[in-house]
Amino acid sequence: MNRRSILFSTSALAALAVFAGYRRLGSAHAASQPGQQYSVTFTDAQWRKRLGPAAYDVLREAGTEPPFTSPLLHEERSGVFGCAGCSLPLYASSTKFDSGTGWPSFWDHFPKAVDTSDDSSFGMSRTEVHCSQCGGHLGHVFPDGPQPTGLRYCMNGVALNFTPRIG
Repeated sequence: MNRRSILFSTSALAALAVFAGYRRLGSAHAASQPGQQYSVTFTDAQWRKRLGPAAYDVLREAGTEPPFTSPLLHEERSGVFGCAGCSLPLYASSTKFDSGTGWPSFWDHFPKAVDTSDDSSFGMSRTEVHCSQCGGHLGHVFPDGPQPTGLRYCMNGVALNFTPRIG
């Protein structure tokens, strides 16, 4: 190994460590915000068992699923999208649209279903969206959606469940 290879490897590892730290610490998910009370709560061990690794990473650690991987991205049936953590109904299928971003997107939510908080991770200023009942991280909301709201609730599919309308 020459000096350049060592310097490059060290820099790459340092950048990876910083990125991993930002990913976990930059977006302080709602469930860990001091003073915040939710009607649905579990211990960390209970959340892990209840959710499984992928949903736990997103809902409890404010992770992000890879784009274009969620089966809910192409869900077109009539029904309700709810929180995968506590089953609170969040979005009507009539508010879902194809944003082209790779995540299920909605232009509105059910009243009092979600809360928001500031998220300055990755050096960006975004608005985090979380479940108002359990505090689980769902995704982010952006001001580039369709009318009538002009909003794009860009949600992680693994943070949602879908219940089709029967009949």
